[in-house]
Amino acid sequence: MELGSTFANPLLKDYVLDSTYDEMFTGDGLVRRHYGSVLETFLNLPPDEIARRKRSVDLSFLTQGITFNVYGHGEGTERIFPYDLLPRVITGAEWQHIEKGLTQRITALNLFLHDVYNEGKILNDGHVPREVVYSCRQFRREMRGLQVPRNVYITVTGTDLLRLSSGEFVVLEDNLRVPSGVSYMLTSRRVMKRTFPQLFRNYGVQPIEHYTQLLLSTLRSLAPEGRHDPTIVLLTPGVYNSAYFEHTYLARQMGIELVEGRDLVIHDNIVYMRTTAGLKRVDVIYRRVDDDFIDPLAFRSDSILGVAGLFNAYRAGNVTLANAFGTGIADDKAVYAYVPAIIRYYLGEEPILNNVETYLMTDPKQRKYATENLDKLVVKAVGESGGYGMLIGPQSSAEQREEFKRLIEADPRNYIAQPTLDFSRAGCLTENGIEPRHVDLRPYILYGDKVRIVPGGLTRVALRRGSLVVNSSQGGGSKDTWVLND
Repeated sequence: MELGSTFANPLLKDYVLDSTYDEMFTGDGLVRRHYGSVLETFLNLPPDEIARRKRSVDLSFLTQGITFNVYGHGEGTERIFPYDLLPRVITGAEWQHIEKGLTQRITALNLFLHDVYNEGKILNDGHVPREVVYSCRQFRREMRGLQVPRNVYITVTGTDLLRLSSGEFVVLEDNLRVPSGVSYMLTSRRVMKRTFPQLFRNYGVQPIEHYTQLLLSTLRSLAPEGRHDPTIVLLTPGVYNSAYFEHTYLARQMGIELVEGRDLVIHDNIVYMRTTAGLKRVDVIYRRVDDDFIDPLAFRSDSILGVAGLFNAYRAGNVTLANAFGTGIADDKAVYAYVPAIIRYYLGEEPILNNVETYLMTDPKQRKYATENLDKLVVKAVGESGGYGMLIGPQSSAEQREEFKRLIEADPRNYIAQPTLDFSRAGCLTENGIEPRHVDLRPYILYGDKVRIVPGGLTRVALRRGSLVVNSSQGGGSKDTWVLND
């Protein structure tokens, strides 16, 4: 399918190709082979039929309660998750490379966490500066010397990937505390199979529907010694949390109880769940509550979301938490800069997936360069997520850049800077037809008795033309990710 003849279709009248990597078209104007049938299907659908299917998907999301909350917007925070019907397609060979790279990265990060909280060899040997780790807000001194089941700290990880103009996938950041979004990946797939059943059947897409059962078996594998039929619960902050839909969805799919802090009680360092039949022992907690709020006796005393005494039960080895306390060190954006060195140190290998170049504001030379070039860089707060605490230099005002310069100078440890990346775009359905929009990819990695990754992930989309921000809280959406059987 050549560019000229394809672009005669009215749906593609506003499709622009330039130096940015396009997921659907090659640089010389050909439809990529693995996108051919997908694009042809959409181009052959009448506009009113596309609109009808889009309304059907939106209604499905609404009736299922697939929404998210946007904090800080007074007009009402509950929104339907924006969804694009045109799937993102990845070849099997590309996925194999991603899978190998993620397995390597998560294995090294887990070894790093175990080392930091025990012998600290990597710090003693100077490969990661001690002050970078100890100044991290997510470092938990309470975890020093504490043995966690199977030495697994990061049971669930969502790693954000970008594809650069060269076609290379790179890691933008690792999310190891309470990564969210997997329910959107799963519901997107279910919706696409129902909306385009024939196309899906003919395309040879690798399945992801078994994710929740993989998660359940991973959690079971981490149960305390001697608990052969463990009781597993999902701990949620409650209905007002932005990811509450996901919490209810995953608990239901795994067939486990969804609990809040008030549903649990600690007695003799054992966790129990209140039920209508009395107290029932809990062995594994898949927690979606941050460290700070999970135990008012150990961390923030003003928290009403957690369970008093939970950390003592954890320290006694009577309950497993996934993810472990203190994992936030490894998704601190300053520690991120050292992940290639971490991989080399523990595995003796070169990184399969590279980092984005990162400037540390604690280094005077790097800070000087960054503050003098804020119009070209992206600045991020090291502990923030969801697109908050960011400056995108090329899209910022002089006032915003001055404000960030003051923030950096006042607290250099709290910020890093990176080049503004020209990351890939994929075709999306808009009001004007099919247009390219920037996308990232968040695969979900499970780590228990071994590393497991379902093929695909959440493709997030910057739905506004020209936008580089894919977070739903900042106007982004998502689309289904099809990994093919090559």
